[in-house]
Amino acid sequence: QLQLVESGGGLVQPGGSLRLSCAASGFTLDYYDIGWFRQAPGKEREGVSCISNRGSSTNYAEAVKGRFTISRDNAKNTVYLQMNSLKPEDTAVYYCAVRFTLVLGSCVLGEGYFHSWGQGTQVTVSS
Repeated sequence: QLQLVESGGGLVQPGGSLRLSCAASGFTLDYYDIGWFRQAPGKEREGVSCISNRGSSTNYAEAVKGRFTISRDNAKNTVYLQMNSLKPEDTAVYYCAVRFTLVLGSCVLGEGYFHSWGQGTQVTVSS
């Protein structure tokens, strides 16, 4: 059974850093595009970043460009989101999601593109 488990969330001060992990079980990530999304209280879920199945292509939301970095370690079956220079507006529940694809190319940073989701991890940026 395909399962995604996010971890690494927590409380951090503005300007701080966190690294989120998304561990996959029941399948291997080799043929999956992977995305990170977030949902703040009272807001729609929004795309943060995605990485293609071979890791050759990444996309970032404008709000996180230059601060967040997505990466994948297929040997560990895990995807990471390194978040630096965190701001209060980054506070949200962060979710990872996957899409099976054999196509080599760019991932799409949209909810409808992905078909399986994790349960999320809370990130709170506050002094």
